[in-house]
Parts: sequence; C-alpha cells; structure tokens
Amino acid sequence: MAGSDPATPPPAARSGLVSRIVIGLFLAVLAMADIWVGGPAFTALVLLGVCLIFWEWAVMHHTPGHWRIPGLGAIGATAVLAHVGRPVEALLVLGTSILVFAILSAMVRMPGKRWLSTGLAYAGLPAVALIWMRGQTDGFALVMWTMALVWVTDSLAYFSGRSIGGPKIWPAISPNKTWAGLIGGALGAALFSGLYAGTYLWEGRHLLLALVGAALAVVAQAGDFFESWLKRRAGVKDSGRLLGSHGGIMDRVDGLVPVSCVVALWAALAGVAV
Repeated sequence: MAGSDPATPPPAARSGLVSRIVIGLFLAVLAMADIWVGGPAFTALVLLGVCLIFWEWAVMHHTPGHWRIPGLGAIGATAVLAHVGRPVEALLVLGTSILVFAILSAMVRMPGKRWLSTGLAYAGLPAVALIWMRGQTDGFALVMWTMALVWVTDSLAYFSGRSIGGPKIWPAISPNKTWAGLIGGALGAALFSGLYAGTYLWEGRHLLLALVGAALAVVAQAGDFFESWLKRRAGVKDSGRLLGSHGGIMDRVDGLVPVSCVVALWAALAGVAV
C-alpha cells in the first residue's frame, strides 16, 4: 500500500484511486461506528473479519473445504473466550488448535497443509488482540489508535511514495513500494501517535508515543510485504474478490494484523487499565 512511481496516473488509474478512497472511507466509518458501540457488535464484526481472512488464506493455498470448517470453529471459540474476558484461555484454545492442525496436516496428503496452522494464527491472534483491547477501560481509545495509526501509515505512504518516488524497497515482492513512502508513512504515524496516544492513553508521553508510532508504521509495512509475498508465492493478484477489483479482506488489513498484536502485547505490558 505504500507509494509508487510519481508519474501522472492515467484516467483509469485515477478512477480506481477514487473508488479505492470511497471504499476505504466506507469501511473506516463502519469500523469507527462499531468500535464506538463495542460489546457483542464489535466482537461480531471482528469475528466476521477474521473468518473471512482465514477463508481467503485457505482458498489462496488450495486447502480443501472440509479442513476450513474446523478452523473457523476454532477461531469462533477463540473470539468468544476473548469476548467474555478470558484472553489467556482464548490463546490456549488457539494455540492448541494450531498444534492439532499442524499434527493432522503432517499426517495426511493435501494441498497447502503446511500453511493451514499458520493461517489459523494469522487470523486468530488479531481477533484476540482487538477484542481484548476493546474490553479494557480505555478500549475505545486504544482500538481507535491502533486502527487509525494503520490508516495514517497506509495513506501517507501511498501519497508520499507517489509524489516523491525514488528507490524501491523490495521490487521483487512489491514493485510499487518506495523508501519515500515508508518514511512518509512513518513520519505521519509518529505525528498522529504522539498527539493522539500521548493525550488519550498515556498522557504527557508524546515523544515516546511518537517513536512507538514510527516503529508500528514499520510493522504495518512489514505486514503489507508479508501479504504481498504470500500472494506472489500463491500466484494471485489479490487475496480475494469480496471487494471486487479492490481485492479481499486480507488486502485491506494486512498492516492491521501484526500491528494489533504488537499493540495488545505492549498495552498489556505497559499496564493499560483493565
């Protein structure tokens, strides 16, 4: 999602950009409303999102359908436990499911078996992280910071990369992402994080939170590269077709997946009120 060449895009590309912005705004408004409501509504939206992620992952790796249903069940149980305030038990169920899937997939011959348990972790861990964070005293502010930081990173990386251009980071994996885009995204995330998190979460710690924001921007971009690598390995352009020409759910949350996990761990260690 970072930037690309600074050349003026053709009309078709500009039309695609406008469509991408409209879809992005719609999803952002929907997410913010659901974060505000919290409770079962937020858990349901997160659960729907991670189940779609797991399904797209399984389809990408040609995993048979009868292996996907137990995975969805494990993710559902994990989300329910996180929702009722049992994050440790949720992680135990998820970890046990990953281990069982790894053992079973090693005992049978099937496409994509080596990646099934990895997909379960990829979808299940952010579910626990987001649901746990929303259940905290400062849950609304914490989840909003997490999601908005990823949005800011993606937006600033895209526009700074397109306007500045310059050397590519890893063209073999993601040919459009530039160092200018990464730096622009990190600076935007640092400014946003310092102002927002330093005011609403850890008051007065603006400089520290700015540095954390810049680091999380790098984590978000790493998640983007990981998903790009997965798609290239699978020989697909998009993770799915749920959003039409704009791809699937994984394409939209590739940065949020690792960032939510890192923020939840850091928030727990930093002592966010529970």
